[in-house]
Amino acid sequence: MKRVTMELGGHSPAIVCEDADVKTAVKILSANKFRNAGQVCISPTRFLVHDSVYDEFVDGFVKQAESLNVGNGLDEGVKMGPLAHDRRLTAIEDFVADAVETGAKILTGGKRKGNKGYFFEPTVMTNVSKNSRIMNEEPFGPLAPINSFSSIDEVVEESNRLNYGLAAYAYTNSAKTAQDLGQKIESGQVSINHHGLGLVDTPFGGVKDSGYGSEGGPEGLDAYMTTKLVSQTGL
Repeated sequence: MKRVTMELGGHSPAIVCEDADVKTAVKILSANKFRNAGQVCISPTRFLVHDSVYDEFVDGFVKQAESLNVGNGLDEGVKMGPLAHDRRLTAIEDFVADAVETGAKILTGGKRKGNKGYFFEPTVMTNVSKNSRIMNEEPFGPLAPINSFSSIDEVVEESNRLNYGLAAYAYTNSAKTAQDLGQKIESGQVSINHHGLGLVDTPFGGVKDSGYGSEGGPEGLDAYMTTKLVSQTGL
């Protein structure tokens, strides 16, 4: 049989705890959410923020989204380019419409930018239902749904709710919380207080429906190595 490594889809939770450095979390998560217009397999997708820092995080994230200059990447000052093709525009519009129908509030963005090309506004939404498509299907676009949580057990349960496990992110200044999240989140990769994934010397891969095996690092060779046992007794 042919040996394979599969890196499939994801739906990455991004957790911001009550003791997190909120400004750092906003800066790093917003940059990586809107990188390549959100068309990255490990893009943070579901933002889960503790009640006590929720308003501060949302306000900062909205400001970052609104500061992005969207347009032709060859133009000076542009920070976010287009979606891949016209089908992505329709798909992203459908995600937004469904989220609004199920109760979400659009704080910024939410629509196509201009009428040429495949540009879509960086979008931030709150009060997003767990039953909405965006909380269950990988959006692969510049959409940031932000919900709150009250306890670590609650946020771990939400992080593991979907049958995806490619990447996850967490921000906390507690060593115990960092260890708990690193162990309990069902994901092939968990990055805490930074965006440290996809490096050539580290394993890159998912669990559950997000893939099989790893790319990168020595672990990337494991799937193609043959383990051989030779057992011998005295002659």
